[in-house]
Amino acid sequence: MPLPEHTRSDNPAKLPVRRQILRTALGVSLGSMAWPGVTSAQAAFPSQTIRIVVPFGPGGLADISTRLAGQKLAEKFAQPVLVENRPGAGGVVAASVISSAPADGHHLILFSNGTAISRSLLKLPFDPQADFVPISSLAYFDLNLLVGKDSQFADLRALLVEGGRRQLTFGTINPGSTQHLSAELFKSVTRLNATLVPFKTSGEVQLALQRGDIDVGFESYAALRGGIESGVLRALATTGPSRTTWLPNVPTVKEAGVPDYEVTGWNALYAPKGTPVAVVEAIGKALREVIASPDMRKRLLDLGVEPRTSSSAEMADVFERDRRKWAQVIQLAKLKV
Repeated sequence: MPLPEHTRSDNPAKLPVRRQILRTALGVSLGSMAWPGVTSAQAAFPSQTIRIVVPFGPGGLADISTRLAGQKLAEKFAQPVLVENRPGAGGVVAASVISSAPADGHHLILFSNGTAISRSLLKLPFDPQADFVPISSLAYFDLNLLVGKDSQFADLRALLVEGGRRQLTFGTINPGSTQHLSAELFKSVTRLNATLVPFKTSGEVQLALQRGDIDVGFESYAALRGGIESGVLRALATTGPSRTTWLPNVPTVKEAGVPDYEVTGWNALYAPKGTPVAVVEAIGKALREVIASPDMRKRLLDLGVEPRTSSSAEMADVFERDRRKWAQVIQLAKLKV
């Protein structure tokens, strides 16, 4: 039965007192029911296995450092951390896997400064800055220009001289990686006639160097440490601004005769856009504590990387800074997209 006209009103002030009380009580009751639910959901993170997708093959710097951090995060969160390798296509495969996963903090991806460079060099079907949220950096590293132990090149200058006589071959892991793009930059800055040969894993780069299939490999110390320490590989130069503590007798590319060349890489954890801020902060806090532990710092330093974390905002600034820097480098070098 419809209410009489004098009792029906859209104006709360004209509602009968009992109905006002009922409506108010219902609102308070629903609000008090909803709020604890949100809080408990956030407090329950993580509630399942955390998956970190690495856009590079196993055995490389990104893979090794992520697995080390993952082990410690698993202990801290009391949940398994699964590291999954999805190399290839300039990081597109890995990004597509995570961008389509639930944005709940249980699905993460590792980006590198190669991702920032790719924004200007590759036609990506995703936007790493708009489609993902930075959590924290993990480590910074230099690369090495490596040759096999029986290589004809005693130093970088000999390589540059030979590059003036014939076409050289540079080996790196997949396109879009820091290694690949640093080789592209080296080719451009030195104006060498060189062909880039991409491999799926760092181990394949080492085998190609040992067989003499390629002239030079661009790779991190961590990825090919065994080959360097055993003597089957030799480092001609490092790509950073100064010599490293793990290869103190190896000059930088700048020292060796290429003043306009310098590359420093980084790795960082990212989450899909829409991941709750509280969850991003929780993962970032845990990662910073993990990387700050003396044991973890020593293990990363022994690998030839500098442990360095950040806030989400700081990582966003680093990404944009590198994107702008490399966009200018690519433009000046006239590298083709």
